[in-house]
Amino acid sequence: MKLFRYLTVAFSAILLSCSSNSGNQTDQANDGVSQAVTDGGQATVQDDVSQQNIVQVASGSADHTTLVAALKAADYVDALANAGPFTVFAPTNEAFNKLPEGTVDNLVKPENQAQLRDILENHVYIGVMRENMMRDGLKLNQANMKNVVISKDGDKMSVSGANIVATVPCSNGIIYVIDKVLVPEE
Repeated sequence: MKLFRYLTVAFSAILLSCSSNSGNQTDQANDGVSQAVTDGGQATVQDDVSQQNIVQVASGSADHTTLVAALKAADYVDALANAGPFTVFAPTNEAFNKLPEGTVDNLVKPENQAQLRDILENHVYIGVMRENMMRDGLKLNQANMKNVVISKDGDKMSVSGANIVATVPCSNGIIYVIDKVLVPEE
């Protein structure tokens, strides 16, 4: 017990001696760096060790460059980089290519940001919906307050007619890769 107390006191003394500042110049120099680092939010955090969040996974996928461009145009990156949890049905580039010609180019224009955001939010469920929780006919109320419907046929699953082709767990939720864009019904 005496050894434990001695080690605790010694460790505390070492910590206290390390935290004393020798001058104010270091604090002033670090203030600018600290401010620059925190201004970007969670979307700018670089962490090579932890499991990646939804935005980091999508950004690293060559099959989701159109989705990432749409997230940026809709100013939705920070929302999906936050703690969540989220379930994202992520259309591939090929899925976006199935839309009528010029649709994506039109949607990413600044004046169409609200419409683009509505479409993107139709792909986001607030919470984690794991495969074992999904059942045929399940309606999910998406972030845009509209519903999508899960269909199951054996091992195959789809969401409102889009086939789920892959599942990717993320630090702040789960991504289901889909082969069709979920355009909200009017």
